[in-house]
Amino acid sequence: MQHVTLTAEQEAVFRAIEHTREHVFVTGRAGTGKSTLLNHLNWNTGKQIAICAPTGVAALNVGGQTIHSLFRLPIGVIADREIEQNDAVRKILNAMDTLVVDEVSMVDADLMDAMDRSLRQARQRPHEPFGGVQVVLFGDPYQLAPVPGSGDERRYFADTYRSMWFFDAKVWDEADLRIFELGEVHRQHDDAFKHMLNAVRHGMVTAEIAGVLNDTGARRPVPEHGAITLATTNQTVNRINRAALHRLPGHSLTNEAEVVGEFGGRGYPADERLELKVGAQVMFLRNDTGTWGEGPRWVNGTIGTVTSLDRELRVEVDGEEHEVEPATWEKFRYSWDQRAKKLEREVVAEFTQFPLRLAWAVTIHKSQGASYDTAIVDLGPRVFSPGQTYVALSRLTSLDGLYLARPLAPRDIIVDRDVERFMSRAEREAGAAIAEETAGASSPDAPGRGQ
Repeated sequence: MQHVTLTAEQEAVFRAIEHTREHVFVTGRAGTGKSTLLNHLNWNTGKQIAICAPTGVAALNVGGQTIHSLFRLPIGVIADREIEQNDAVRKILNAMDTLVVDEVSMVDADLMDAMDRSLRQARQRPHEPFGGVQVVLFGDPYQLAPVPGSGDERRYFADTYRSMWFFDAKVWDEADLRIFELGEVHRQHDDAFKHMLNAVRHGMVTAEIAGVLNDTGARRPVPEHGAITLATTNQTVNRINRAALHRLPGHSLTNEAEVVGEFGGRGYPADERLELKVGAQVMFLRNDTGTWGEGPRWVNGTIGTVTSLDRELRVEVDGEEHEVEPATWEKFRYSWDQRAKKLEREVVAEFTQFPLRLAWAVTIHKSQGASYDTAIVDLGPRVFSPGQTYVALSRLTSLDGLYLARPLAPRDIIVDRDVERFMSRAEREAGAAIAEETAGASSPDAPGRGQ
């Protein structure tokens, strides 16, 4: 765990979580440090917290458990089905002060209500939202959406909820959600580019903004080396990566991941079989912990080139060669420690593999959280989900590094109307919330609300 100094606004949000029992939603544009804040909370809170996420990879990335695994909930719509709980689950749900949900924008309203019902039931507090547990949500609805299920499931949501989104769950009729929007973007430093990305995020792209993006990105030849293609489908990504690897001379070497314990399905954080050649363009999947006293040599999303597979794996990054060793991802499960009377995290599975992926191309979805100095954005014939174009463009650290496989068209900018409705309220409340907490931070003796 590297020490991170929080910005004033991140510190304000941390105080609101730590010193109150209010339900909190932490949102913000891409690159505003939501993950940094969550990581800080995980290591520095004095509360009994449990961290969960809707998918296996998202849970691995934050050192938590999937929602379904933590609550032992069935897959699919839960509706008013009876929720079965064994003694172990009841103990865990009774032990927590705070439940943290990452990538909450992928959680649908039915699952949010099932979490509420589970906590009320386990804690025998049927009239208190979430059974009295503080709920802290992290995510950006402008980036990731819940995945709709079958036709029957879609009809259920249409009949039962205003929308599928977590913010339209019934529990929010009884509970207040305090919204904080982090505004300080750390990934990009050019104010003009930040303004353009914000316009894409909100679906407010003018002809002038589109013109600048297209003049920069689509009117020059794409680079042959050192750029990653961000594409909409796995099919496109696999085709680009296979073809590029095949074109390289020499033999390929394959490293099989070592999997210990039960991962449940195939939600692995890296390739189970990683095939590489000297000259292969790769992307790092984790931040380097760095040598003692020095900064990291690479971060999640850094692009490099394999220079040696002889006895050790070496990758060149920005003209410097580094030896890369396998990394281990740990899958956690929460349990109640009877003797210590506290919630414990135990490792139940480990996945060990080189923290690399072939990176001539990656899906826009899998680029989530990564930063690139140079990237080719390939939106294919059409963009098929809200936020996709925003996620792709906001991976870039600067406008200069943007290349477009084809010019952006109005049809590429899609914003979900339900997100717009909720986030317009969020954006009104969020500025006031951070200003209030920042003012409170200057008064160290100020009592926390809800304690």
